[in-house]
Amino acid sequence: MICHRVRVRDFRNIEFADVNFDPGVNLLVGKNAQGKTNLLEAIFYASVGKSFRTSSDEEMIRFGAELFEISMDYSDSVREQNLTVRLLKGKRRRIEHNRVRLAKVSDALGLFRTVLFCPEHLSIVKEGPGERRNFLDVAISQLYPAYLKSLQNYNKILKQRNQLLRNAEEDPGTFRGTIELWSAELAKEAAALSADRLKYCKRLDPAVREIFSEMTDGKEKPEIVYDPSLHRDPEEFADPAQTEKAYFEKLMNNHEREIAAGATLWGIHKDDVAMNLNGKPARMFASQGQQRSMALAVKLAEGNLCESICREMPVYLLDDVFSELDAARRSYLAEKIVGRQVIITACEENLPAAGKLIRVENGAYLQ
Repeated sequence: MICHRVRVRDFRNIEFADVNFDPGVNLLVGKNAQGKTNLLEAIFYASVGKSFRTSSDEEMIRFGAELFEISMDYSDSVREQNLTVRLLKGKRRRIEHNRVRLAKVSDALGLFRTVLFCPEHLSIVKEGPGERRNFLDVAISQLYPAYLKSLQNYNKILKQRNQLLRNAEEDPGTFRGTIELWSAELAKEAAALSADRLKYCKRLDPAVREIFSEMTDGKEKPEIVYDPSLHRDPEEFADPAQTEKAYFEKLMNNHEREIAAGATLWGIHKDDVAMNLNGKPARMFASQGQQRSMALAVKLAEGNLCESICREMPVYLLDDVFSELDAARRSYLAEKIVGRQVIITACEENLPAAGKLIRVENGAYLQ
């Protein structure tokens, strides 16, 4: 998969940009706050339908403008393609694939696949479960678009069930009459999503171990294990019927605790991914350097899995990552991106990776 050209209008500080990329390494170089990350954000947004910097789509519209547009020419193993995204203030996104409008935003997922690695991703290892759940959701959704649809449905059901719990004391009749229905629906979606997360983690684990072994000459052993909110043997979650029953029982037998909390206490929104190093939680016992190595290994493994499962090499987006890594990890990363299309942002030109240089100045891209 190759991104050939991106045209961006009124996105962040970009009034208009028309940028061509090489199939190999592309370097976006410039001072801070010039627009390097903005272009990466636009590409990522077109790819997965969300920003990695904000939850507000309208925040990305350039100040004083009414809409933004991202149009990307790319090719996959089939043919040359175009993906265009427009957002007008107060309106829904309009997405076109090869000039044909898509009915739903989720229909665009998986058309153009990317792997993003930015300094914030170092928190995959050392921060809380939310970071790791978000990683799983983005990675799996690009491989299996049906996962996103199930996740969106799960979140809608969860919102309704949480509202029911918050109103339980004021409206006990509605609670008693509908809690079983909402619990059953939530358990059904949770079972399907849990199975997908387990399957992905089981494939991610050996991929991470292989990459980490290369970085450390086999001296250290990482481990990636799916950690569901029910805290049972993860292997049990391979059977959706058994998982659905377990979630339903938990959701129906703990109403008092959930009413007191005003929220659903079990479900895939409480999942985690255990990231261990040499048999101990990396979050607590690994050094900062080891945590960064594991985060790097996880992101590279994500790309390898995407390639092996979809038979398409994703485009790698590296946002100011080299500045966060020491010399050994910089050298390793530079070696691993050879033969892939990579778009890198940096403040300096003296990077360990050579490629097409694009200078960025105040939202302009000089090629």
